[in-house]
Amino acid sequence: MTANRRDFIKFVVAGSIAAGCPLDVALLAEQAGSHPAVDGEENRICHQVRDGKTFSRPPVSAHHDVVIVGGGVSGLTAAYLLRHRDFLLLEKEPHWGGNAYLMEFQGSAYGTGSAFLDKSEPSFAFAQDIGLKPLIVDSWDGTIIQGEFLPDTWGEGLDRSPYPVSVRDAFKKFKREILAIDVPRRSHELFAVPFSNFLKDYPNEIKQWWDTYGPSNWGATTEETAAAIGIFELQYISGEKRKDDRYTWPGGLGAITKKIAEIIEPHFSEHMQLGATTVAVVPDKQNVLVTYMQGAELKTVAGKAVIMATPKFITRRIVEGLPAKQSAAMQQIHYIPYAVVNLIFDRPVFNKGYDTWCPGNRFTDFIAADWVIRNQPGYKQKYNVLTCYTPLRQEERGLLLTEAGARGVAGDVLRDFQKLFPGANVDPIEVHIYRRGHPLYMSMPGLYTQVQPVARAPMERVFLANTDSEGPVSSTGSGITAARRAVKEAESRIAGKPLPNKTVALRG
Repeated sequence: MTANRRDFIKFVVAGSIAAGCPLDVALLAEQAGSHPAVDGEENRICHQVRDGKTFSRPPVSAHHDVVIVGGGVSGLTAAYLLRHRDFLLLEKEPHWGGNAYLMEFQGSAYGTGSAFLDKSEPSFAFAQDIGLKPLIVDSWDGTIIQGEFLPDTWGEGLDRSPYPVSVRDAFKKFKREILAIDVPRRSHELFAVPFSNFLKDYPNEIKQWWDTYGPSNWGATTEETAAAIGIFELQYISGEKRKDDRYTWPGGLGAITKKIAEIIEPHFSEHMQLGATTVAVVPDKQNVLVTYMQGAELKTVAGKAVIMATPKFITRRIVEGLPAKQSAAMQQIHYIPYAVVNLIFDRPVFNKGYDTWCPGNRFTDFIAADWVIRNQPGYKQKYNVLTCYTPLRQEERGLLLTEAGARGVAGDVLRDFQKLFPGANVDPIEVHIYRRGHPLYMSMPGLYTQVQPVARAPMERVFLANTDSEGPVSSTGSGITAARRAVKEAESRIAGKPLPNKTVALRG
């Protein structure tokens, strides 16, 4: 594509590079009446504190049963479960949803993060409970290799690959050997070693495929992935009795967070604050004091309990009094930067599969946004929206800090897509990039078995939710599970009862 052609395409950059506001509590000054001016950029407060600016901690202006920090799927679920309580939900961004956020283009929904769920996940039943009907995907993932679309990569696709015979045979051998592994019996061993250990004697094409698949799904390449995760995943997508039990909606799992907000906002709007950046969470003898910035005003509220539905790299910076071992565990969790680039076409460009993998490109895979409604009676595709998942390396996080950098990433995605297969060299009418700085934790060896149990341990009045509290991979289901656990812990504390399973949580 020439520069002139690209000049006619509209690029839209959205999303916040900072998933939250990792502040140092020590920087908060006890100076009443000192309020900073805020010019509307949601990350400016974080940057001011980073640069040494001090803030006052004003007197408590309101008391609540539970204060929930973070309005992603975990925080929204907690609010939904606490509708009988006096709760306050605080979200830094101007919208609810976190990584499961739905957007639309002239009525066509597309995703900006979490794409699908499995029938076995807690999110499936939860979606039904709140009135959503999950729509089946029923399309094993394909791969585009050397310009050729290969449906069902690890099933029938193994016999149709354009690779040389020796490479095709290696794919089949790798599959046989992985299927023979007893993951439950060897789980302790397999969660402690990298997946790359099982790829040493295989052609690079196999490693390249998994180094594409892993960062998109669990944030890590084969060298960084706990072996149990990669092995289990291949057994799921290629086993003899496999069934594609994945479900979703147009817009991905943002449909769940949108539905939760629609249920609770009409009745609890005063208890739900957007654009509210939490800067300190300080337990005292009877309550937990939560200080947050909304607009140009700094506020402090008190809660009998607080649920931190924020990533642990944020939690450890704003919660005062974390045990040293727990803070160290939180610090061991690593996150990747992630961009999701939606290419919006006004004509059919690709409708052959739901999720298609693209080794060797700037993006890892792309999803046909309307896949699960394409066969519904009366549906006519007006726009072909293709959602390109684009995980970045940790050292590339700075590319998402500026609009120019983000546009550059989107331009690279578009360039690679237009060379992907015959017929792909079509200009979209718009390119929408949604950027996130730290959305997906890396499922590294030891994380699930050793780090997460310590990181999520409850404090006396502060309880830990968010998708990075559970495992072994980041998912909407784990965010819901974490919310349910944190709500039970908060309810027990408010009622004066012992915390449920506290010993188990501490020991893992």
